[in-house]
Amino acid sequence: MYEYKIIKIELSGIFNATPKEEYTKIIAEYSSQGWRLVQIFAPGVANNGLPKFYDVIFERAIQA
Repeated sequence: MYEYKIIKIELSGIFNATPKEEYTKIIAEYSSQGWRLVQIFAPGVANNGLPKFYDVIFERAIQA
C-alpha cells in the first residue's frame, strides 16, 4: 500500500508560468524523507492557455 502527498505550486506571470517556489528544492526535500516523485501535473488552465498552478505528486510505501 502507498500513501500520497500533493504539493500545490502557485504560478505567477501573465504571459509565462513562473513557479513562485523552487520546485526542485521541494522535490529534493521530500525525496530525502522517503517520498518518490510520481508526477508534476497542471490541472487548471487559464484563459491564455497557461497553467494556473502545478501539483507535485509524491508517493511512498506505508510502513506496516
